Amino acid sequence: MGFAVMSMTDGAAARVKAIVENSGPGAKGVRVGIKKGGCAGMEYTIDLVTEPNTKDDLVERDGAKVWVEPSAVLYLLGTEMGFEQTTLRSGFTFTNPNQTSACGCGESVELKPADLAALAAQRQNEPAHS
Repeated sequence: MGFAVMSMTDGAAARVKAIVENSGPGAKGVRVGIKKGGCAGMEYTIDLVTEPNTKDDLVERDGAKVWVEPSAVLYLLGTEMGFEQTTLRSGFTFTNPNQTSACGCGESVELKPADLAALAAQRQNEPAHS
């Protein structure tokens, strides 16, 4: 049994579905990636998907579809994608165990690749689901 690269909160799934519904008939979901930039070194990217890339990993929740760029997978393993709406901002959030630091404004982060050996050991220690 495989596992999802990322997970989504209810709020993130609802927001992805709203984006798709408001983006026309060709919209299928969003694509998450990372790029170099910002004062901490990396930034998350989110783009509308009209044609899924077969090399991307697909994460689904309640009908919401999020594709993850192959180059971002090692940096996003174990990440929870959320959605936050406050008085000052609204946007997707990422709770990422691979984040080592962030800039003061929170727009850029420093990420390290996931430790695959630690993830495998953690999965072996999890109780089996019946």
